[in-house]
Amino acid sequence: MQDATPQTQAAPPEAPYGRVLLWLVLATFTVILNETIMMNALPRLMVAFHTDARTVQWLTTAFMLTMAVVIPATGWFLQRVDTRTAYTLAMGVFCGGTLLAAVAWAFPVLVAARVIQAAGTAIMMPLLMTTLMVIVPPARRGQVMGLVTLAISVAPAMGPTASGVILEFASWRWIFWFVLPIAVVMTVLGRRNLPSGEAARQASLDVLSVALSAVGFGAFVYGLSQLGAEGHQPVSPVLAVVVGVAGLALFVARQIALQRGGGPLLDLRTLAVGRFTLCLAIMSVAFMGMLGVMILLPLYLQDVRGVGVLETGLLMMPGGVAMGLLGPVVGRLFDARGARVLVIPGCVLILAVLLGFTRVTVSTPVWSILALHVGLMVGLAFAFTPLFTVGLSALPGHLYSHGSSMVGTAQQLAAAAGAALVVNVMSSRATDLAKEGKTLAEATAGGMRGAFWLDAGICALMLVLTLFLPGRGATAAGHGHGHGPAPEDPAAEPSA
Repeated sequence: MQDATPQTQAAPPEAPYGRVLLWLVLATFTVILNETIMMNALPRLMVAFHTDARTVQWLTTAFMLTMAVVIPATGWFLQRVDTRTAYTLAMGVFCGGTLLAAVAWAFPVLVAARVIQAAGTAIMMPLLMTTLMVIVPPARRGQVMGLVTLAISVAPAMGPTASGVILEFASWRWIFWFVLPIAVVMTVLGRRNLPSGEAARQASLDVLSVALSAVGFGAFVYGLSQLGAEGHQPVSPVLAVVVGVAGLALFVARQIALQRGGGPLLDLRTLAVGRFTLCLAIMSVAFMGMLGVMILLPLYLQDVRGVGVLETGLLMMPGGVAMGLLGPVVGRLFDARGARVLVIPGCVLILAVLLGFTRVTVSTPVWSILALHVGLMVGLAFAFTPLFTVGLSALPGHLYSHGSSMVGTAQQLAAAAGAALVVNVMSSRATDLAKEGKTLAEATAGGMRGAFWLDAGICALMLVLTLFLPGRGATAAGHGHGHGPAPEDPAAEPSA
């Protein structure tokens, strides 16, 4: 017999969804802001804790590793608790980690605090996406997803800028003291306004799946993030990647076996839905391209052009704001016209911008860099909202939480892979140019041109994939209703 639909995936038809999504979006904005707010503080932390650049990077690596390990389990978790419980746990864990970070008396304590923060953050995005897909009518999903995009795209852009302003006047601890009261208010008010329900579907947690997930995703992301890093590595990055691939293979085999009994940690039947898999692939490639620019651009501005940290954050903010403000507009256009007329032009613009970045030199005007970055964010705005909506709408209702978790997992893997690729290409090319007698700035700029060429090549593949997106009629037909799968759906749960 098919399992009862869990409360995170059910809402009364008459329930107003605006209030529920408001608190979920505000809380998600807060935790995502925290993801990038540490970028400008790393040099200050090296001095405060008497550590080097390689060690302090663990504040970023540990966050990424935790996200990669926790997100695959959120699909299982969100089907077994109601919305209020999931929200309270996620935000409570995040607040606890933020408080610990603010009072951290040693570097390992700060790393542990970032791990705790990441554990709470990992739940919020799948919770937001899953709830949206269930309670918002199909005809308005594009518009509402556009509003969500406003929050989740502006937050990363605001993070470095906010930390830059704080660090101008106060110590690094005030970054966390700034976030903590906001997060606490979000937790209390959100809990009061979110729905609760009866106990959700009960199923035991497969410990072996958790272990394989931790080893597979953790080792793979760690290995990719450390490829090309300077200095001695405690674990060989290549060995970590090999272990990660082996762990992921065993994890996949375990999930396939558990699907026959209805209790996988991450339900891979989402990948049997072709439209979801296509959108997931395009989003992952786009995310790799975006991460490449987010890594390379600050390095170019600071190391090649000598721009300060605060100024770098301010230069990158207009692009994020433009992407966010376009979200509602793109959502309305998607509801009216479908995905292809938005995603294909968006991907063309992304590729054109990346080709423009391949021409940067030590004397490229800063205003042109700003224009290219804004163009990139506009292109991503035209791509992400339709892809999120089409992909998740193609799934049957009982797989929404697993689909949201799959998107989050793919983004983490794409981030690690994209970062490893562009950093290695940049470093290798810059080293070769330095041996040819180029100055440090010229060699660095040349290395970045090579990395941007790689980014452009990756995004050319993305453009090819967009040609397979469905037209307007098929897109509309693909909107799910959150009340269970159609009988012919390949991802449908078996009936007894």
